[in-house]
Amino acid sequence: MEKPAILGGTPVRDEKIYYGRQWVSEEDIAAVSEVLRGPYITCGPKVTEAERVLERYTGARHAVVVNSGTSALHCACIAAGVGEGDEVITTPITFAASANCALYCGAKPVFADIDPETYNIDPDSIRKCITDKTKAVIAVDYTGQAVKADEIRAICDEFGLIFIEDAAHSIGTKYNGKYVGNIADMTCFSFHPVKTVTAGEGGAILTNDDDFYTKLVLAHAHGITHDEALMEDAPHEGDWYYEEISLGYNYRMTDFQAALLISQMNRIDEFVARRKEIVARYDEAFANVPGIIIQKNIPESDTSRHLYVIRLDLEKLTCTRREFFDAMSAENVQCQIHYVPVYWFPYYRHLGYEKGLCPNAEEVYKGIMSIPLYPRMTDKDIEDTIHAVTKLATYYAK
Repeated sequence: MEKPAILGGTPVRDEKIYYGRQWVSEEDIAAVSEVLRGPYITCGPKVTEAERVLERYTGARHAVVVNSGTSALHCACIAAGVGEGDEVITTPITFAASANCALYCGAKPVFADIDPETYNIDPDSIRKCITDKTKAVIAVDYTGQAVKADEIRAICDEFGLIFIEDAAHSIGTKYNGKYVGNIADMTCFSFHPVKTVTAGEGGAILTNDDDFYTKLVLAHAHGITHDEALMEDAPHEGDWYYEEISLGYNYRMTDFQAALLISQMNRIDEFVARRKEIVARYDEAFANVPGIIIQKNIPESDTSRHLYVIRLDLEKLTCTRREFFDAMSAENVQCQIHYVPVYWFPYYRHLGYEKGLCPNAEEVYKGIMSIPLYPRMTDKDIEDTIHAVTKLATYYAK
């Protein structure tokens, strides 16, 4: 039996591999450089082009690109009319922005529990959380797997709720053959560096609803319009004239970020295919490893995974999650935890949220760990990661 490096054994690799990493090509750099040498570096044609690229890819009627996935969620809540006294249902196993966006609007986040096998929000739990104050559901495609969109759509239609899909992890995923981005009332993407495609930072909101689109455009750009049809005081004196007709924010994406996104989108099929190859290899390798539970994928979701999450069955191991995590780091395979339940954070605790709210989420959280997954991984990187996981699971097995 191999001894873990943390206990004096030999690490499985000499150099550190991280859980995620961007892949920026020379073509990407050239695309950004071209914009930086040109006349427009913000509010220019590349932003519009990026929006058209996302529309063509997903099949959605409208796209609005913004400066982050968090901004995308905030804009979606604004367009949905979320405000003081409203409630917004979401999952606790997510980045904090999925809930914070409701707070930005003066609303209360309400946390529904997760399915203990898929780790996505449980539609039955959503239904139990609905009150006469509920305005919207923000369902997160955790790790890139699509939520049970048909069931959530039916619940939202029954109660007159807005369905917002937090697809920060899931660009490239299909649900029942349709791309994420073309399913919910509004869908929010993130283009952070470790996501499937990157703009450095950045995000987007996709919708098929013309009214939501108008509100999203206003929300991300100061509430200002040049469209006479929307103005209160038109006609006006000249083309220079504009009006602020609602309260908005400066959430605009720059043209050089948009250029990077467009260039990255040229390779999204390659990125998705490689991610699927790695996931398939991991699933095969970990299927029968004692102490390791792999995430269940629903058949409706043709998943492009942003994260690969193993779950430690701590009842079958002699170590804690922290000890396993540190041992992986000593093997030079750096992992991450996605995520601490949002309502466990001190800020939410001070708002009155308490532990015990979502038992499935809290139980799953105790054992989850994200291992390396990104398209530029070599076959050796993949096999070294598998070796590290199986080496430790075997050593610490009861």
